[in-house]
Order: sequence, then structure tokens, then C-alpha cells
Amino acid sequence: MRKTWSVAVFLLVAGSAFAQYEGPGVESCRAYALKDLKANGNQPQDVVFEPDRNLLIERYTRKVGNQFVSSVLTGNGAVVYADTPSVELSFLCLLADDKRPVFFIWLPRQDTAALAQCTRDEALRAKARPCLETLLMLAEVDLGQLNGMRFQEAKERGEAPVAAFRKSSEEWRQYRDAECQRRRDTGASADADERQLACIVDLTRRRALDMR
Repeated sequence: MRKTWSVAVFLLVAGSAFAQYEGPGVESCRAYALKDLKANGNQPQDVVFEPDRNLLIERYTRKVGNQFVSSVLTGNGAVVYADTPSVELSFLCLLADDKRPVFFIWLPRQDTAALAQCTRDEALRAKARPCLETLLMLAEVDLGQLNGMRFQEAKERGEAPVAAFRKSSEEWRQYRDAECQRRRDTGASADADERQLACIVDLTRRRALDMR
């Protein structure tokens, strides 16, 4: 069954024209996703869909197997848990009509924002800095492991690749710290420290993606 859905989903989204959407299908899919999580033993506080340019719908009036599908809604969202960082994901939702979802799936998301993770839960929002510090520790551990792998690869090739690797790592850290200082200095002063720390987490994660 899952294989059938996967093939159908691919055919639905490939090469299609999308339009921005703010209709009732958004809330229908969000409620469906929350209900599905709870039915599978999870206890989230909420499911959030981002109302941004990535929230798109494709109108599609055909059957997928025996199920009629009128549209496909895609976008970014999050699963919010109490007193813990939210899980930031993308999603795809198939609808029979704007009020009747028939299939929902969460998808990996690479551009996760650390500040969003630490502020979606109201209780966590008041102590966002410790949350961001935890995320930074995890990001640094991940990057450190990848750096170790890439360093060994460079070492096997000789002194010049090792020197290039070290130069790249040093200059990247200089860039990260300078860029996050810039973001701290150019925004509102009330949350400057948290904004700077969130930036460091985000850029560290991005560096890890580049190193994979």
C-alpha cells in the first residue's frame, strides 16, 4: 500500500504548476496530522503549518487507486511538544476535497530554524537560551564527527589537502561568528543574544550538510 502511495505522490507532484493557498484545506490537513500522531501513540501539544510561500496547493481531479483526490497540499510545519524543541519537518497532504484529507506524510526538512524550535512551545519560550545551547552542542558534535572523517580523507592524500582542510575550517568559523554578530547587531536588542546563538546553530548545521 505504501509503495502505491509513494508512486502516486511522485506522479502528483512531478512537473506540476502550484499556487499559493490559504483556504480551508490547511486547517483540515493540520487537524488530520495531529489526529494521526495521537493515534500512533504520540502526545504532541500541537501541529503547526508555516503560512509562508512554501504553503502550496496543486489542484488534481483524478483517482489515486480507488481514492478520488482533488488536490495536493505541501509546505513546512512542525510538531510541538511540551518543554522540548519542536520537530521541524515538511509535509504532503492529499485531499478528496478542501475539508477531507485522505493521506498525510511528514518529510525531512534541511532548513530547520533553531529559534523556531525553541520558541514554539510557550513554556520553552521563556528559557530559549538553554534550549539553543543544547541544540548548538548537538550541532557541534555532529559537525565534529564529520570534520574528523574529512580530515582523515585529506590526510590520506598528503600535506596540501590537510592544509586546505584546516584553512577552510578556520575561515568558515570566522565567517560564521562574524555573520552571526552582524545579525545580532542589526536586529531588535531585546532578543539579540538569542538571535545570535540561533544563527550559530543554523550555520553550524548548514556546514554539517555541506560536509556530508
